[in-house]
Amino acid sequence: MLQAKTVEEYLENSKWRDALQQLREIMLSTELTECVKWGAPCYTLNKKNVVGLAGFKDFFAIWFHQGVFLSDPHEVLINAQEGTTKGLRQWRFNSADEIDKDRIKQYVLEAVENQRRGLEIKPERKQVTMPDELNEALKSNEKLKAAFNALTPGKRKEYAAYIGGAKQEKTRRSRLEKCQPMILDGVGLNDRYR
Repeated sequence: MLQAKTVEEYLENSKWRDALQQLREIMLSTELTECVKWGAPCYTLNKKNVVGLAGFKDFFAIWFHQGVFLSDPHEVLINAQEGTTKGLRQWRFNSADEIDKDRIKQYVLEAVENQRRGLEIKPERKQVTMPDELNEALKSNEKLKAAFNALTPGKRKEYAAYIGGAKQEKTRRSRLEKCQPMILDGVGLNDRYR
């Protein structure tokens, strides 16, 4: 999937170009600031995500980042990942004919006001426990312990979750063996994806 650098590039490469342009015009008629995040158009207020636009194979959509707080009088919003997303809500369209500019603007202005009021669901911090295998390795190897402690808290958490996430002890030990050289090099588990 193309990671667009500009909104124009995103629109140019979307089969929903004209419909997304209509939605873009609605967003630009508000005080929201346009930018690109995750390769798609995003609209922010005081650097906080409020609304996003996206085109998919079978539909295009508006994403309300804190949509759970919208009143949704027309019952158009859905949770695209039930059980996963808490605040995000999506309004899907199957054709440009479904775009009602006044109705959409009403939702966008409510989202802006909610953001201004500070309504926000904060992501839950998952507690990660250190797996016994990693604790044992750190106790028995001072060099590994020093390298592990030099990592950022997030990187330490990634290693603990990865190693401890295996069900079988054999797999946890195997993961630990594979991770030790990375830890000693000061490299995070997921650094290659950043």
